[in-house]
Amino acid sequence: MDAWAVIRRTNVRRSAKFRFVAFEWLEDSLRQLDRIEPREVHQALASERRWPRIARDAELGLRVLTIWARTADQRPLVIATRKRSEWDWQCLGARDMKPTEIEEFEAWEAAR
Repeated sequence: MDAWAVIRRTNVRRSAKFRFVAFEWLEDSLRQLDRIEPREVHQALASERRWPRIARDAELGLRVLTIWARTADQRPLVIATRKRSEWDWQCLGARDMKPTEIEEFEAWEAAR
């Protein structure tokens, strides 16, 4: 089994009803992760403190849901996703938060 097979489909518990949200990876998205391990993305998606934010690509007009969260080692990440069905989402990519985003995220964390 290749190393990415384990990460391609990540289930994250959602709500007290024990529903699960599945995050599925595109092969190209996994290959394009830059200095971020797939396990770190999984940790951030499984984090109890996730801040969902709508983002839009100015050039393409693509609208995505970003998840702002921290890894188990407290590394702040932004993960771009798009909805596939009611409980299934596709991960398009992930990156480190920019300094201004970290400030905004820390303010959100402090207010929670």
